[in-house]
Amino acid sequence: MLKTVKQIISLLEYKKITLSIVESCTGGMLSQIITSVSGSSKVFKLGIVTYSNQSKIKYLRVPSEIIKKYGSVSNQCCQSMLNNLSRVSRSKLNIAITGIAGPKGGSKLKPVGLVYIGIKNKKKTIIKKYLFKNNSRENIRKNSVKKSLELIKSFI
Repeated sequence: MLKTVKQIISLLEYKKITLSIVESCTGGMLSQIITSVSGSSKVFKLGIVTYSNQSKIKYLRVPSEIIKKYGSVSNQCCQSMLNNLSRVSRSKLNIAITGIAGPKGGSKLKPVGLVYIGIKNKKKTIIKKYLFKNNSRENIRKNSVKKSLELIKSFI
């Protein structure tokens, strides 16, 4: 994974693209792996962990109505996190991650392993829904980071 991160940082730097991230279920893991590479400060602008619903509402201005109606693990919440991160960071590329890493917290409608990852540049926004089945908490978080890196690479 580190090789991929180094490639991403080189591409971002070459294309003069800045990156900002908001994470929930990954708890800063994506930001950590990106900043573990020397030179990442040239492209990595902002990393925020909004783990609780209250922090999503207070710091990212996710409307409480979205969380009440759809939940914090939803396409709508991910979209709001992404849009508000984009406004705050003013980065050219923004990514948002929200999900249920488990082992508790899941339901029939939203099982453990459900993760939404959104990515946005000035022209395009994509939100992907993933269901990482039969995985530990750590593997769900790692798989979320891996998919995020793939999305970043595809957007550069």
